[in-house]
Amino acid sequence: MIELFFVTCLIADPQRCSEHSLLFEQRNGLFTCMLWGQNELARWVAAHPKDQVVEWKCRLPKTGDTQI
Repeated sequence: MIELFFVTCLIADPQRCSEHSLLFEQRNGLFTCMLWGQNELARWVAAHPKDQVVEWKCRLPKTGDTQI
């Protein structure tokens, strides 16, 4: 699997942030994640209008705590 990892913060309170991830099939690879990740993020923001994406990346999924 390929992970689209992103951090969002509340527009009204930019200090309140949270981490999220979406998974893509491995066969699609990192390049596909980079291309389609922006579309997925746009959909996510449309469904969560009080949040904004402040950082995102495509990577192999990690276990445990992650820092960006």
